[in-house]
Amino acid sequence: MKKLFITLFFPLFALFMGQKVELKTVTDSSQIFKGEIVGMPVTLCLNYTGIADCSLYQYFVDGWYYYDKYQKKIPLTGIYDYGKISLYHFGAKQKQNSKLLKDQITSPQKVEKTNEIAEALSPKEYIVFEPGDLKGNSIEGSFFMNNKTQSAKLFTGNDMIYRYNNYLTLPNNKKINTFDFINKHGGNQLISYASGENGNRILLYFEHSSNFNACGRCGASEGEKGYRVLYFTKDWNYKSYEEFLTESCLENIYDTVATKSKDRNTLQFKINKTSSAPGYSLTVNIKNASVIKSK
Repeated sequence: MKKLFITLFFPLFALFMGQKVELKTVTDSSQIFKGEIVGMPVTLCLNYTGIADCSLYQYFVDGWYYYDKYQKKIPLTGIYDYGKISLYHFGAKQKQNSKLLKDQITSPQKVEKTNEIAEALSPKEYIVFEPGDLKGNSIEGSFFMNNKTQSAKLFTGNDMIYRYNNYLTLPNNKKINTFDFINKHGGNQLISYASGENGNRILLYFEHSSNFNACGRCGASEGEKGYRVLYFTKDWNYKSYEEFLTESCLENIYDTVATKSKDRNTLQFKINKTSSAPGYSLTVNIKNASVIKSK
């Protein structure tokens, strides 16, 4: 696969355009959630502690929770599984049984049996939040203790703990995170921004993995590469974005030919046809923060 060595001059354009728009990359490995158990306000702190097998959507978590009224931390350990969070408290055997639980979960098939494995270790209490129970901006769950099941809730629409955040700081004291509206992979670089009659635009270059599951299709690939144009109103309210691939394992886009103008303001890409799509060309105008796709 050919490499595209065209990124060295990208930061210069951001500098020339000033500092009104900035991008900051922050990888989170812990989150603090607010919620409630049986109607009582609680706080949970959960930390990513490593993948269970080969998917970044299935990983171990440790942490604690407390009832806001008392603020006595109760230790937890468990699994994040594609949005489902299962958390266990083993009392005096917390450290010992947490290790036993993790030692037994070594594959996606074992992840599916997390609760069965944990119950064999006699948890004092446990909490399960189900992604399918998403209601508005909260996630419903269940709290289990003394053979009783009671309600639990997280006050969030996204319970992912490990996050690739790309924060864009905009004029008018506005800030957005591409994690929230593009995808969860991050990998964006700020190239330039420009204004026009219909509003403002930001041009991003991106490189990120094709698949969070390293054992799945394209999991071991060099990833997805290309450009994104983000569109905003004149007062910098986000509207939409377009994505343009230059390389992709998922779309079988390889051996892209790249050229650039003498002043380096324009880049041309020739993308070959694939088994499922015709070839096309991309014209990236860095000064104008725009991308044109043509046959």
